[in-house]
Amino acid sequence: MPVPWFLLSLALGRSPMVLSLEKLMGPQDTARCSPGLSCHLWDGDVLCLPGSIVSAPGPVLVPTRLQTELVLRCHQETDCDLCVRVAIHLAVHGHWKEPKDEAKFGRAADPELEEPVNAFLQAQVVLSFQAYPTARCVLLEVQVPAALVQPGQSVGSVVFDCFEAALGAEVRLWSYTQPRYQKELNLTQQLPDCKGLEVRDSIQSCWALPWLSVSADGDDVHLVLDVSEEQHFGLSLYWNQIQGPTKPWWHKNLTGPRNITLNHTDLFPCLCIQVWPLEPDSVRTSICPFTEDPRAHRNLWRAARLRLLPPRGWQLNAPCSLLAEATLCWQAPGGGPCQSLVPPLSWANVTVNKTLELPLLNAHPNLCVQQVSSWEKLQLQQCLWADSLGALKDDMLLVETRGPQDNRSLCALEPSGCTPLLSRASTRAARLGEELLQDLQSGQCLQLWEDDLRALWACPMDKYVHQRWALVWLACLLLASVLFLLFLFKKDHVKGWLRLLKEDLRAGAAARARAALLLYSAEDSGFERLVGALASALCQLPLRVAVDLWSRRELSAQGPLAWFHAQRRQTLQEGGVVVLLFSPGAVALCHEWLQDGASASAPHGPHDAFAASLSCVLPDFLQGRAPGRYVGAYFDGLLHSEAVPALFRSVPVFSLPSQLPDFLGTLQGPGAPRPGRLGQRAKQVSRALQPALDQVLKAPGNPGGPGDGTRDGT
Repeated sequence: MPVPWFLLSLALGRSPMVLSLEKLMGPQDTARCSPGLSCHLWDGDVLCLPGSIVSAPGPVLVPTRLQTELVLRCHQETDCDLCVRVAIHLAVHGHWKEPKDEAKFGRAADPELEEPVNAFLQAQVVLSFQAYPTARCVLLEVQVPAALVQPGQSVGSVVFDCFEAALGAEVRLWSYTQPRYQKELNLTQQLPDCKGLEVRDSIQSCWALPWLSVSADGDDVHLVLDVSEEQHFGLSLYWNQIQGPTKPWWHKNLTGPRNITLNHTDLFPCLCIQVWPLEPDSVRTSICPFTEDPRAHRNLWRAARLRLLPPRGWQLNAPCSLLAEATLCWQAPGGGPCQSLVPPLSWANVTVNKTLELPLLNAHPNLCVQQVSSWEKLQLQQCLWADSLGALKDDMLLVETRGPQDNRSLCALEPSGCTPLLSRASTRAARLGEELLQDLQSGQCLQLWEDDLRALWACPMDKYVHQRWALVWLACLLLASVLFLLFLFKKDHVKGWLRLLKEDLRAGAAARARAALLLYSAEDSGFERLVGALASALCQLPLRVAVDLWSRRELSAQGPLAWFHAQRRQTLQEGGVVVLLFSPGAVALCHEWLQDGASASAPHGPHDAFAASLSCVLPDFLQGRAPGRYVGAYFDGLLHSEAVPALFRSVPVFSLPSQLPDFLGTLQGPGAPRPGRLGQRAKQVSRALQPALDQVLKAPGNPGGPGDGTRDGT
């Protein structure tokens, strides 16, 4: 049985958690005052003309606060409408004038006093109400005895009954005096609908609303609609965004009762449910039950994507509004944390799906955008120019600080901090401080950003690396000369030594195995065991294998796309190869991307690196960069060679285990062993692979591809 997780009725009966409303019988508007005041409601509505503000000739009554309360206006006991009661709190504004300047008063236009003891203050208070499609203005006359008047203090309140409004409507209220002595008060309020009021038996439009409950059962979420079999109703699931209109996700017209299942990966904080009976002018009621669900927030962060918009724009794409901060950072090659650059982009909140401009003069592959979520401090990092400008460069970032009278100081950004160029520190920047300063003055450094006080420069370090290598080559030549002389004097001994050296070099080459990144679509547990068996067997060749099965913790922390970016960059930089394992599910995902890439942009599972990687893999194939970097494979009996999309046949595609020797030879590259040795290794891999493949082939049924996220049943 499902465990109750969140229960909410769209047509609530009697419950201590809902609001019971007072009933007013009859259609007449009324007004009443607090003790000490007298008030009168003008018959009929008046024109809403605030006019301009005038100075008060003396003490006057002005509204200071608006307060609302919901009531029911009933024509019969079971025929009521929602109504807004408004309380206007009044206070005295201004001071009495001297007796010689006072005049008889008692009218709203001339509130000055001649005999304050026996006189009174009078005010005409206008109350304006708007709730589409209704607009009304009423006029209230209020009097207070002069003996109760204390300037600046409250004198009481007047209550108006009431303005009728629709369930769930947005109402706006204004209040001011005639003439107007100050800025009008205003109040905007969203009225509740049937789900939050005890009105099911009183308001007829609430009678036909379906009863909806939300419950959790493991990884699934159930929407249960308990209505009669004859009742027809509409159900809509949509993303309620703060910026822009709502985005519909799923809509159906149904007949009750119904039980609809959502997978936990479909949950987002802004996912809302709207239900209504299929009748003219029916009331629509919405709930958003996942706003505080931790799973929904994790799904939202994993679905978020950073996108570069030429020439200097970038955008954070996500289904819902995301509480996150972003900054610019410098990512040095070789790993390590991305170092934050407070200028030019300070830590600031990010607006989802809005184009933001980076105030840069030039782009650089080491410049990255780093974002941190306010929910559990998850981090997302994207080096926006890595694909267009190539791999990370071994450049030194110089930070220039400008002072008065053209004084300036320079420091180099290193993992230990910003090191002054002309210092005695034992860092690379300090040792090359003078050379870097000369490069900057000669125009060899690229300016990335500047303002009146600071600037950022990227200086290449390649030539200094070449200088160090020149010394290494000189030492190697000297050593080679010595070895040649030894060879001449002791030819036989040197031959034996060279033979041993050759064997050591081969062993070293084996230790420096080639890297291979396996990408696959998670069909089911059996297919994952098959991929795990292949990865374990390849590690014995030797090959350095990376697969998401062995990196669940990093995948959960970084998200599938960020994990794939890091693994792909490292694999290709080291001369490795990316292996695409095709299966029915993977082929279906590829076809979705080739037909409409936007529809498949969200990951299909919390650890599905294949779905996340398609946004980067497909451009390599479309732009001809795949040969030499990618290899395809599929398992015998699970897929035919014709099923592999034609786009991916630009690289070798092998059938396993029937074509294992050729597959292993391609993976190991130029360092592959002789054919005889390669055949032995292929037999070892085949023996390790065959039991897992047999289990998958014998499994009942066929693995299903990803669905639309909903399953319904009665």
